[in-house]
Amino acid sequence: MHRRFWNNFAYFRYYFFILLFVSIVLNRFILENQDNYFVLYILCTIFLGIGFYSSPIWVIFLLTFLVVTCRFFFLPEPSASFSTFIIYLFTYLLITFISVAFMSRVQRVLEDNLALTKVLSNALDSRDSYTMHHSKNVAKYAMKIAQKMNLPHYLCEVIHIGGLLHDIGKIGIPEHILTKPGKLTEQEYKLIKTHTTKGFEIIKHVRHYKNSGILDIVLYHHERFDGKGYPKGLKGEEIPLVARIVAVADSFDAMSSKRVYRKELQLETILEEIKDNKGKQFDPLVVDAFLALFAEEFYKEKEGL
Repeated sequence: MHRRFWNNFAYFRYYFFILLFVSIVLNRFILENQDNYFVLYILCTIFLGIGFYSSPIWVIFLLTFLVVTCRFFFLPEPSASFSTFIIYLFTYLLITFISVAFMSRVQRVLEDNLALTKVLSNALDSRDSYTMHHSKNVAKYAMKIAQKMNLPHYLCEVIHIGGLLHDIGKIGIPEHILTKPGKLTEQEYKLIKTHTTKGFEIIKHVRHYKNSGILDIVLYHHERFDGKGYPKGLKGEEIPLVARIVAVADSFDAMSSKRVYRKELQLETILEEIKDNKGKQFDPLVVDAFLALFAEEFYKEKEGL
């Protein structure tokens, strides 16, 4: 929720213009000369700083000047003068740039969190040369599926981060098992399956990941739509949508990548396998969106001939 709120900073631009318009209408036509409504213009500058934090300084200054001008003329004071206007301008610019600094700081923290996530993902993938870039690929494919399903931007971001971290629990799995060329024993397979709960335990205390859906991806990306997955045997829509999406992306990259125990599969074989497991291992809606991506790519290639 935290990331969802602050990633939608563009909404504050709308809030700014709406509040400025409401303030002008109220002060000019309804509540004329009500001095205590100056707080509306202060809120305008706060929304201005948050919404336009990444804009050039001259844009921020110009919009603040607009707010001050409206404040000065629509809420006039008996003794108002040019010096009063300058004081207003200085004060409101100060408020605006405090908001700009605050929003810039928030965005830096979010960017640092994403950078740390990528470091953890790369560290995991580097343990096995055969699965190098797996997490990055899964994140990329999952995000494309989410975008194809027209999910909100913040949810696409959650799926991207969750894709990067979905196998983080494999840090706790012995390397000789992860890279074993032959068939896993029953005990080894049971140990491999614990990577979902291990991953959940590793990152569950990160406040940024709580209630966002990222923990759901890490814990449930091996659940099956027919209820035969793990770790909890969830079925159908009991499985969070974000995990259902990553499950398809994870399987696709696993089958299309060379592994120590087999070669990569042909694309046609992979797509047919995913299609055959529609409604069994995978959510039908997610599979439809996934297959539609390849249909679009094929159409583009055909048009380019």
